[in-house]
Amino acid sequence: MKKILFILLLCSSASFAEVINQYPTQALLDSKMKIIDIRTPGEWKDTGLLEGAIPITFFDERGKFDLIAFLGELRLHVNEGEEFALICHVGSRTEILSDFLSKTYNMKVINLLGGMAYAQTIKLPIHQYRY
Repeated sequence: MKKILFILLLCSSASFAEVINQYPTQALLDSKMKIIDIRTPGEWKDTGLLEGAIPITFFDERGKFDLIAFLGELRLHVNEGEEFALICHVGSRTEILSDFLSKTYNMKVINLLGGMAYAQTIKLPIHQYRY
């Protein structure tokens, strides 16, 4: 129920959000922009992390989330007003979260289209997740 309400909220605000949608590239990695990987620890273990990505889970394996915990962790890595990118498996979760963060918190977010699946396809550097 909580997830449904969250998605409805996002749908109502998505038309006002300003999010940059782009595919992950080597140039983006070279820019040293902070990339937040919102997938689950299981996904990080399975496929690794994009070079330089910071793992901060948003949705857990059951689709639940803890917005306060996520924002607290995000603020440890991203300064207020700093542009950053979000990545997930294929870009579905980051599309939802990017719109929400942009609209609700006025954050400068880049949604990485195609996610890790795309990054693997174009052979961007991926490192093993160490926990």
